[in-house]
Amino acid sequence: MKNSLKEKAVSFLQMVASGEVREAYRRYIGPDFRHHNPYFRGDANSLMFAMEENAARNPDKIFEVKRSIEEGNIVAVHSHVKQKQGDLGGAVVHIFRFHNDLIVELWDVGQPIPDNSPNENGVF
Repeated sequence: MKNSLKEKAVSFLQMVASGEVREAYRRYIGPDFRHHNPYFRGDANSLMFAMEENAARNPDKIFEVKRSIEEGNIVAVHSHVKQKQGDLGGAVVHIFRFHNDLIVELWDVGQPIPDNSPNENGVF
């Protein structure tokens, strides 16, 4: 049975978070991939190298998916990401566009989780 686009997006993120960046790219990234992270050039290799560097610096990263949404060829994944065990971490949303079952475009937005937010509902 074919995996849903949601499952592919989540698997990609889990692999990247665990340091399997090149395998994640080999398995899920399509030709002409582009991304919109403002801190790196928009090509696949620039983001891949940054992901590898982050994984090497943070080998104990914690990545927890809170929810994912699939609509047509667009998938959004809302996650809790901690670079290190004791961190509060951040709330991150990755938005993927798929073509022919491969990721061809990626947006990511996030916010750090404050240690004393007045919102009793939390960020998740």
